[in-house]
Amino acid sequence: MKVLELKNVNKIYNSSEVKVHAVQDVTLDFEEAEFSAIVGPSGSGKTTLLNLIGGLDMPTSGEIIIGGTNLAGLKPSQLIDFRLKNIGFVFQAYNLIPVLTAKENIEFLMTLQKWPQKQRDERTLELLRAVGLADRINSRPSKLSGGQQQRVAVARALASKPKFVLADEPTANLDSKSATTLLEIMHELNHEEKITFIFSTHDPRVVKMAHRVITLEDGKVVSDETREF
Repeated sequence: MKVLELKNVNKIYNSSEVKVHAVQDVTLDFEEAEFSAIVGPSGSGKTTLLNLIGGLDMPTSGEIIIGGTNLAGLKPSQLIDFRLKNIGFVFQAYNLIPVLTAKENIEFLMTLQKWPQKQRDERTLELLRAVGLADRINSRPSKLSGGQQQRVAVARALASKPKFVLADEPTANLDSKSATTLLEIMHELNHEEKITFIFSTHDPRVVKMAHRVITLEDGKVVSDETREF
């Protein structure tokens, strides 16, 4: 089942001196439970494309359709609500709320979505166990290592069972052991929860684990390889 469609997507940034065609005529489909990596050199358009998919930026032209909804047809307030319910985000810098515990960070989106307290507690504990942090439920980010913070960020992204998770260089600030552990956890959650993961990455470990590798150069898709494991 398709969870995401991109049709002839372009993104052009205009300044007083130069026009930058950051994404050029990208057409892609993503299926449920994919584990995909978008790769390419710096400046190839990876992060721009991820921001467009996540509704954090809007295309200059083309369509981005998530579960049958065209993002271009949503008002700003509708887009915020749609992102909240359908898309999980994992950023390079973790972006946890410093004053909240691991549990409170994970359940934050569920609170915004008005999940009942019992369901929030059950889902949060389920995810803390899945990412190996059940014993750190009341720890604030300052008391967690970088790898542990990123595992909390992954649990938060998955908390409200989104259609897919966008991960922008999630291993960039982690040591090798933490990065490997995080990827194994994400891969297992992808398998168990059937949630699509889309990475923007330079990390060869992500690429090795990905079922699909999409390569960008100068904003264009130059290859799209699906692999069997």
